This record gives sequence, C-alpha cells and structure tokens, in this order.
Amino acid sequence: MGRGKIEIKKIENPTNRQVTYSKRRAGIMKKARELTVLCDAEVSLVMFSSTGKFSEYCSPSSETKKLFDRYQQVSGINLWTAQYEKMQNTLNHLKEINRNLRREVRSQRTGEDLEGLDIKELRGLEQNMDEALKMVRNRKYHVISTQTDTYKKKLKNSRETHRNLMHELELADEHPVFGYVNDDSSYEGALALAHDGAHQMYAFRVQPSQSNLHEMGYTSQDLRLA
Repeated sequence: MGRGKIEIKKIENPTNRQVTYSKRRAGIMKKARELTVLCDAEVSLVMFSSTGKFSEYCSPSSETKKLFDRYQQVSGINLWTAQYEKMQNTLNHLKEINRNLRREVRSQRTGEDLEGLDIKELRGLEQNMDEALKMVRNRKYHVISTQTDTYKKKLKNSRETHRNLMHELELADEHPVFGYVNDDSSYEGALALAHDGAHQMYAFRVQPSQSNLHEMGYTSQDLRLA
C-alpha cells in the first residue's frame, strides 16, 4: 500500500505537532546540506518552533550576516532600519535622563541651574537639603562623641598612671635605706629647680645602717649620691 497524502493544515494535537516538526526539521536540514554540497549553493536556514526553540543552518563557506546583506541588496529591503531607529530612540532617551540627573546634581550640590525650576521642584530641593543637613549633623555629632569618649579614656589612663607613680614615690620615701635629703645648710642638699619650677631635682644620700660600714670608716658624706 502506498502512503496516503496528508492534508496540509495545523496539527491540533501538541504532541503530534512537535513530533512532526522534529522529523521535518531534520529533513529540511538534510536537504539544505545536500544543496550546499551538490550545487555549491549558499544556504541560510532559520527556524523557530511553536515553543520558541531556535534552529539554524548556514553553508560552511558563508555567514548568515553576509547572506542577509546580499538579500538586502537584491530585494532592496533594509532589515536593520527599524532596529537602528529603535536603538537611536533608546540612546536619545538615556541622554535626556543623563542631562536631567546632571542638572539635578548641580542644583543640589552647587546651587547652579536654578532658573528653570518651578516652585514644586524648588520645594523638593529644599526638603532634600534639609534631610542632607540632618544627616551631616548626625554624622558630625557621632564623630565628636566618639572622639570625646576616646579622650576621656586616655585621660583616665593618664590619671591612673600618675596615681601609680605617686604611690611608688611614697613607697620610696618610706624605704629604710634610701631617702630624700633636705639639708638647707649645704649646697648638695639644697633643692634645685629647673624648667620654671615644673620639675624638682633632689640629692639622694645613702644612710649607712649596717655596722660593718661604720667600722670601715665610711660616713654619710662619703656615700652621698647626686
């Protein structure tokens, strides 16, 4: 039995339609390759299924774009005019947005280009400036507060160090061997002042409390340190 003719109309069943498309797509691709080899033809084939699946074939010796350019030359139809106009409109729109943003930045930061603003735009600009001023003040107060806390900690550490030094100095005064000498009758025992009285220089004297030092003939004058 021979194959019956199929009525050329849309296949309603989606599964059958997809199977038929796959089979016939393979056949068309095969015929395009055969034409390229047998007839040395330049073939470009582009297909989209009902589900949007893309398929393409182009002769190995050519490119799809070159074939489209040849088609434009032969048919007189410009395939890229609409796309170029669309891209040009998009570019002009982006340029306009860029000009508006630049003008807004200049008016907000430097106070320029205010002549073209209406009362509504000026009020909005005033509100933006007030909000920006609040943000700057909050940041300033935060920095000042942080620096103040840091300085307070440094001052506390300095006071603690000063108290420790004074405590060590008091312990040195109470030591049984070493002590300060405050002899107003001699030059060596006198209190010397330096740096406008900010610092005091003292003479230290070793008190020979051991009996063997007395027996060796050392006196407190001989053991004085300056």
